[in-house]
Amino acid sequence: MDMCTALTLKTKDFYFGRTLDIERSYHELVTVTPRKFPFRFREEPTNETHYALIGMAAVFDNQPLYYDAVNEKGLAMAGLNFPYNAYYSKNVSDKKRNIAPFEFIPWILSQCSSVSEAEMLLKETQLIDMDFSSTLPNAPLHWIIADKNKALTVEPTKKGLMIYDNPLGLLTNNPPFEFQMFNMNNYMHLSNKNPENNFSKEIDFKIYSLGLGALGLPGDLSSQSRFIKAAFTKMHSVCNDSEEESISQFFHITNAVEHPRGCVKLDNGLYELTVYTSCCNTDKGIYYYTTYENRQITAVDMRKENLNAGKLITYPLLAVQQIKRQN
Repeated sequence: MDMCTALTLKTKDFYFGRTLDIERSYHELVTVTPRKFPFRFREEPTNETHYALIGMAAVFDNQPLYYDAVNEKGLAMAGLNFPYNAYYSKNVSDKKRNIAPFEFIPWILSQCSSVSEAEMLLKETQLIDMDFSSTLPNAPLHWIIADKNKALTVEPTKKGLMIYDNPLGLLTNNPPFEFQMFNMNNYMHLSNKNPENNFSKEIDFKIYSLGLGALGLPGDLSSQSRFIKAAFTKMHSVCNDSEEESISQFFHITNAVEHPRGCVKLDNGLYELTVYTSCCNTDKGIYYYTTYENRQITAVDMRKENLNAGKLITYPLLAVQQIKRQN
């Protein structure tokens, strides 16, 4: 059961990324899907030509199963775990476009250039209960879709495909998004400033440390707490506009909710950890990442590839620690 965090950041350019917090790697690859690679959908016609994508994917049978991706128009999307709440339709509908969950990111990003276009397509789409294979069953997911102007949360439920405006540009896991947003009311007193004494004027309180304005900010690794902590960290983010400063700031924000090995022990004896963290400049199509073992930021630029090609372009993750030695 993975526990992830996805977020956006806007400086001069627009950045989108996520952590993947899970107990093991599935041999993820930074994957560029060029415009002429055919996206074959189970119930919908093959998309022979489309927008190019870059993102993180596990590739099986020459099909990219994207965890997160950005297309060449700057539209971004990521899927995060949503157990016990995700519901996929058991029946194919003749009134909707029928898409399996593992097809959802290519379905949207291959043909939509903006969140507005994605909203229109979502109204025609239902997610159906169809596995990729007998060894790769459906994962219970919800998704964030974002561009530089707007973000959405998409949650498949028994009521249908629920679409919410996401003013934070942020998503974690359970509970559902509406509750996550409502729960933020409990933290409106938090501040990045020193607190004022509202307790009693008869007591002389001392400001004995910096950071007391954020006293009560959750520090545990539950998805509900990560939602609050990531929101607070992002909303108080101060960053200049350069590429280097922007990606550095993005990774500092995600560092606030990453999983060190040992803090989340599973019933099988394994530990959840942050397998990778990504940050994509959606304007330039540059995908940056770190891994648990390698803290150096690595970059893949989709525009340095032949985007009119018909075959996937993949890069294995550099997962061995890179250290710059000064002497």
